[in-house]
Amino acid sequence: MDEELRVVTERLRAEAAASGVPDAPASHDRLAATGDRDELAAVLTEPGQPLWARELAAFRLGTAGDRRAFESLVLLLNHRDPPRCAAAARALARLGDPRTARAAAALATNELRVAYALYPVRLLVELRAPEAVPALITTLERRLRPHDPHRRVALACVEGLGDLGDGRAGPVLNDALAHPALAEAAVRALARIPGQR
Repeated sequence: MDEELRVVTERLRAEAAASGVPDAPASHDRLAATGDRDELAAVLTEPGQPLWARELAAFRLGTAGDRRAFESLVLLLNHRDPPRCAAAARALARLGDPRTARAAAALATNELRVAYALYPVRLLVELRAPEAVPALITTLERRLRPHDPHRRVALACVEGLGDLGDGRAGPVLNDALAHPALAEAAVRALARIPGQR
């Protein structure tokens, strides 16, 4: 079992055990061990399945490259629980579905869900898709408003734009220099973009 799967499996086993449902740990162990992708996919569509079971099935399918996990993983990417978001981002990065970048960009730029945009932003940077730079610029521009509470999202955008090294990010990174919490990262990001200083 690879390390990512082990971490997800242990977290979800604890969640299953804490659910109070007597057979939940055994159900978890069966899902963690099965090699039957159809059984995992059924968990994603059967009514009444607990969240831990859906996440385990989606993660296992996604990391195996089975696109039946896509919709569930996108929902988990925008969850309020950071470990779920992180696991979904890892699985989506490995899934290889061409819809992933567009979905991550939509989540990163959704102002109603900006508190949960950190992992979509990071996923966009990892994917290096055409949608990444425009989405990160849009998200960062909105975070530069006075008293914006989402500094972690803003910092992820600054760092991600530096990683992507696209000249279109120059203006918004220069604007970020005026924000003390972002200035140091913005200097580093600008240094990584050809033609910027």
